[in-house]
Amino acid sequence: MKKRDTIIYNVVTGIFSLMLLAGAVTYFVQYEMVSEMFTSLGLPTEMIYPLAITKILGVLAIWFIKNRIIKTLAYLGFALDLVFAIIAHLNAGDGGAFGPAIPLGLLIISYVFYRKKEKHLA
Repeated sequence: MKKRDTIIYNVVTGIFSLMLLAGAVTYFVQYEMVSEMFTSLGLPTEMIYPLAITKILGVLAIWFIKNRIIKTLAYLGFALDLVFAIIAHLNAGDGGAFGPAIPLGLLIISYVFYRKKEKHLA
């Protein structure tokens, strides 16, 4: 893998990770606000804490787990979460679909460069 590709992977994955971790921390720190948002989207508020914990674990898996299957499942889980978030915002008509679209784009770029790195190591 070229040095340029490694830099792109690290920067994009870093920005993506910070965005998801900031969101997860918000779920804990500003529970009432997040709870109102989930209710307005028609989502159960019982999933706020488990979703926050899952996001933190997913970011840790992407950075620190060497097992390819687990890392790929973390990417898949984030992709599903973000696609469903976009759908929920579009369904609610609140104009918030752009918010999860940004990390989804970063996730796709990160995954493409992760696969390049894996192919190079194989």
